[in-house]
Amino acid sequence: MTSPTSRRTVLTAALAVAASAGTVGSAASAAAPTSPTGSSAAAPEALVDNRFWHTYTDWRRGTGDGTRVLPGPRPGVVIAVPAGRTDYTDPHTGITASWDYATWTSDAHRSTVPATEVIASWNARTPAGTWIQVELSGVYADGTATPWFVMGRWAAGDGDIRRTSVDDQGDPHSSVWTDTWSVDNPASGVRLVSHRLRLTLYRTPGSRLTPTVWRVGAMASDVPDRFTVPASTPALARELPVPRYSQNIHIGQYPEYDNGGEAWCSPTSSQMIIEHWGRRPTAEDLAWVKPGLPDPQVCHAARNTYDYQYAGCGNWPFNAAYAATYRDLNAVVTRLGSLTDVERLIRVGIPVITSQSFLKEELTGAGYGTAGHLMTVIGFTPEGDVIANDPASPDNDAVRRVYRRREFESIWLRTKRYDAAGKVRSGTGGVCYVYWPTRTTPGQWRVLRALGLL
Repeated sequence: MTSPTSRRTVLTAALAVAASAGTVGSAASAAAPTSPTGSSAAAPEALVDNRFWHTYTDWRRGTGDGTRVLPGPRPGVVIAVPAGRTDYTDPHTGITASWDYATWTSDAHRSTVPATEVIASWNARTPAGTWIQVELSGVYADGTATPWFVMGRWAAGDGDIRRTSVDDQGDPHSSVWTDTWSVDNPASGVRLVSHRLRLTLYRTPGSRLTPTVWRVGAMASDVPDRFTVPASTPALARELPVPRYSQNIHIGQYPEYDNGGEAWCSPTSSQMIIEHWGRRPTAEDLAWVKPGLPDPQVCHAARNTYDYQYAGCGNWPFNAAYAATYRDLNAVVTRLGSLTDVERLIRVGIPVITSQSFLKEELTGAGYGTAGHLMTVIGFTPEGDVIANDPASPDNDAVRRVYRRREFESIWLRTKRYDAAGKVRSGTGGVCYVYWPTRTTPGQWRVLRALGLL
């Protein structure tokens, strides 16, 4: 859960300014609503386009400078012979170091949705002595191009660089807000019609180390302003066995990682899903955690999702990237069109982490209000209500909640809302994280494919 003074609130407030000009306050991807059987619902206009590069063919379509494509069951990009050497001064430590680097640039993807927002996701391995940078560039409808925007400088650990977003990026039409590229004034008609991604892989000079990037992609979306959304029809009763962790039992822990408690909803939710898939940190991974603290893996998740520029653990792609550091896990930040889409994922055993903001009275049974909060949808009751593992709970036993379907769907999918003072604020418009194993069942593959995630 995010309090009025938390770091995510800073971003939310910034997006709310844009929302007053007509933008959508979100940072993720979605798909058009679909029926429980997998067929498209009566074809509403597409709002979201996903493109992920992850197959051997995808990687070969890109252009490498010093990289090579790694074949096998999980293809990726690695450093072959460095393209050069450069110095990087870490803004959070002040340390300047030299790094060998190589680059890979995707082919241009023409989006099916001329976009007001784009957000990147990536899955990578970065051994000690390596890190990566992910950049985005696009072309507007009038044919002019954006510069290359840094969407993240990332490493799994924090021993070489401090993982970070980059502030103060923009051009005459758009800006980057932590993890989200967005058009400054959608009412102007400006839209991004195509985009490319560029990876820069870094390693200690003279070493044979290399990062490995298995997946990189982006969501392009143009979700209209909306205070309300159509109600979906319940179609599934199922509950997945997902571990329950409370963020609130960590209040006051590790001020250097935003002090635990309400600031840790995102890593706490991520850890629940990681463990649902049978992965967890080793004893060696957790050796740094102070002895006696409950659920040390949640502390570990917070440290390893922390964005040193944003000064919090709520950077969406950093959470997905953390999840994908575990064996054979894929992770994306996306946007879905309705709870019907969530039902499709739950039906095949895939839980979903959703992002929402609401007043206390807008979500019956929550007992709190929030400017931004992540929780895990693990199932649906026979009546169609949402079963959620809500980390904003006093202890682990209290994490499982049942929320009214109509209320939950509204606070998750809307892009505008009123705060307690009656001011218009942004909503997330269906933002969620989806994590799944590399080896999928046929049913899982079909649903992920239909939702544009494969």
